[in-house]
Parts: sequence; structure tokens; C-alpha cells
Amino acid sequence: MPLLSPALDLRPILFVLGWLLTVLGGAMLVPLFVDLALGHPDWTSFLASAIITGFTGFSLVLTMRGRTLVLRRQQTFLLTTSAWVSTGVFGCLPFMLSEFELDFAGAFFETISGLTTTGSTVMAGLDTAPPGILLWRSILQWLGGIGIIGMSLVIFPFLRIGGMQLFKTESSDTTEKILPSVGRLGVAISLVYLGLTILCTLAYWAAGMTGFEAVLHSMTTLSTGGYSNHDSSFAYFEEGAIHWVGIIFMTAGSLPFALFIGALLGRPMMLFGDRQVKMFLAFLALASLAVTASLMITEVDLDFGEALTLATFNVVSIVSTTGYASADYSLWGGFVVVFVFLLMVVGGCTGSTTGGIKMFRLDIAWKLYGGYIRNLLMPHAVNVPHYNGRPVTDELGRAVLLYIFLYLATCTALSLALAMLGMPALEAASSAFSAVGNVGPGLGPIVGPVGNFADIPDTAKWLMSFGMLLGRLEFFTVLVLLSPNFWKA
Repeated sequence: MPLLSPALDLRPILFVLGWLLTVLGGAMLVPLFVDLALGHPDWTSFLASAIITGFTGFSLVLTMRGRTLVLRRQQTFLLTTSAWVSTGVFGCLPFMLSEFELDFAGAFFETISGLTTTGSTVMAGLDTAPPGILLWRSILQWLGGIGIIGMSLVIFPFLRIGGMQLFKTESSDTTEKILPSVGRLGVAISLVYLGLTILCTLAYWAAGMTGFEAVLHSMTTLSTGGYSNHDSSFAYFEEGAIHWVGIIFMTAGSLPFALFIGALLGRPMMLFGDRQVKMFLAFLALASLAVTASLMITEVDLDFGEALTLATFNVVSIVSTTGYASADYSLWGGFVVVFVFLLMVVGGCTGSTTGGIKMFRLDIAWKLYGGYIRNLLMPHAVNVPHYNGRPVTDELGRAVLLYIFLYLATCTALSLALAMLGMPALEAASSAFSAVGNVGPGLGPIVGPVGNFADIPDTAKWLMSFGMLLGRLEFFTVLVLLSPNFWKA
């Protein structure tokens, strides 16, 4: 009996990885030319990184070309995980070779945080950092954002991960109504993503950012990533208009991108009539008003407009898992600290760039709870919960509840592991939930909204990097690889 299943032929996987690394190496040329044009010597770090990455990728393409690209389920699981790990390994080269000279643990943490659009950082001194490295951080998040949309619309429904099979049917219906194929849908979504990024750039620039700042922040806003070129994040900007531009486009990045196409084609109710979108927007409004009311009570020197802007920006940033901060909200009192901690698990809509549990899973869990209560009261009645007009099957319900259990169990285990490494309880727990939910900052003086993760132990950085990957790849994609049956079935 062979040790590996024939379904695990690695050649098509390596071929796809080769193309991904080739594209990644090409992307490194953009910050290279920026540093070169501005006369910064750091361009050599991108040249070396691009050569190493591009050579490795193109070598795989040449040696594995001609292989079939029809991947089986097991190959898709392996490709999904290996793609994010390999791009993380090669993507960290500029951080190690630049003037920051990050070690491998810190560079991998920074890269995975970027690709997964988490936004946690180990870098300080961003205000005076080389322009190329600042641009590279934003590019990583922008590329990661479009990759996340592709996974959530194509790969995860195919793998039936965490209840995403519900959206395999819905995406197909949407495709038939809007475009004739999934391929064209993917191109259209990419164009929408690019178009919104350009609009965001122009809006930031018009609101008061410099052109370079607008480009960097537009890429990390639409991707709900949260990297900034300032250590103080959005607290650096005093213009209220800049914060409201951020609120609008963070919200846009949290909505299903496939539904944007229908709205642009003259059918806005495909977007705004979707139950998940309505629930998400209503939740953002209520959460923002709750924090605004708390600020009005605890911060007497703030008027309503200032409190509303502060509260809304930071609530949207946390719920959308972007990770920007316009103030140290950990100082806003016990209610806000606990509330922010709870907001970390929510996330945006499926088919968006956000992390977290996602609004549709929480909604389905609530419907299952309501159905169970009705069955207790009326055991002989037929109670079938529905979501967006479709019945919630037992299989879907189990997948959603199992996903939520794994999410909370992973956060708990990571919290305990970080606490064992010496991190204070609040910082350990918030860091764990932030990593798994791809949120960004944690809570506390070190890893909070005005701090970073530079001073946590290297072991903690590796654990958090693994937590970011687990959360971004929806757990099952990674955990299934740990089963011996996966390699033999």
C-alpha cells in the first residue's frame, strides 16, 4: 500500500504555488521602483527578495508545467494551506533584508498578519520608515484581501467548510443572474475591488491625506487589514472627514463583493435586500450608538459629533476586523473594554475581506436557538429555520455550530498558551481573539491600540501566526491536514 494517496499528487499543487510565487516576486518590484525613484538604498532588499522569490516560483512553473489543474478535494485542502504558508515565507524576505532587519519570527509574523489582513504589527518607527517597506505592507494586505474573497466564494463552499456550502448555491444563483460563469464573476469582483480601492484613494486624498498616505491606507482599508504608515494609526489624522472616509470604506470591505456587482448593474436590492447585509449594518449602528452613549457619559469634554466619530470609527474598525485605531479605547472605561472584547468575535459578511465568526453564522446559530426553543414548547410542530428564504438543513446547522465551537476553543487554547509564556491575562486573551479573528490590536498597554507586538516572546509570535492562519483558513482547511487518514484516503 502506498504511503500517500494518488489523490495527493503534489505536481499540480507545486505548479500553482510556482505561479503564486512568481506573482509575489513581481509584486516586489513595485516597492523596489518606489525606493529607487526616491533614492532610498532599501531598494536592494526588494531586488534580492524578488530574485529569490521569482526564481523559485518560475522554476516550479517550468518543471511542473503540463500537469492537470483539475484538483481533487484533498489536493485543494493542501494547496490552500501551503499557498498561504509559502507566500508568508517568501513574503517576509523584504522585512528581513531591509533596514528593519527583523528576525524570521518577527518577519513571518508581520507577513502573515498582512496576508491574512490581521493588521497586528511588530514594527515601530513607521513614521520614518522607508517608503518601499511601507508600500510592501499595504500590498500584502491588498493581495491578501482579494485572495480571501476568492477563497470564501469558490474554495470554502467547495470544501463545505463551516457552513459555507450554503453560499455555494447562493453564489451560483447570483452568478446565473449577473454573469454567465464563475470565472467572469471572479474578474468582475476583482474589478470592483480595484475600483473601490481607487475611489477610496481619491476620497482619502480629498479629505486631507497626502497622495502616498491615501494609496497606502486605501489598500489596507478595502482589505480590512489596518496597516498604517503611522505608529499612532488614525489618531495621527485630525480631520474628521478622513475618519468618515475610513468608516465608509471599511464598511464596504465588510460586505459581500459578489453582491456589489448586482448593485452596480442596477439591482441594488441584491445587496441591500440581503439579510446578512441588513443584519450587519444594523449591528454596526447599534454598537456605535452604544459606545457613543458611553463616551458621552464618561468623557464629558466631548460633544456628540466628536463622540459619534470616535465611537463609530473604532467600532467599525473592530467589527470589520480592520484594526485601525483613532484613540486608545482601552481607556474608555470598563464597559467599552468588555464590549470591544466581545466585538472582536463578530466579523463582517461572508464573501468579504473580514475575519471573525461572520454575521451569517451568528444569525444561523440564533435561528437554531429559536427553533430549539419552539420545539421545546411545541414538540409536535414542524419548525424548520430559514435563512434568506432557504431552509437551514441539519448538516448546515452542525457545520455552523462546530465552526463556532472550534473558533472559541482555539481562542481559549491560544489564550492559555500566551498566558503561560508570561503575557498578562487581558493581553493574552485579547491577543488570542485578535489573532484568530484577524482583528489586529489587542487590549492593554503593550499590545493595545497604541502599542504593538514587538516585545512579546518569539514563541508567542509563532503561536499567534498559527492562530491567524487557522482563523483565516476557517480551521478545517488546516486541521484536516493533521489527520493521518488525510494522507492515506
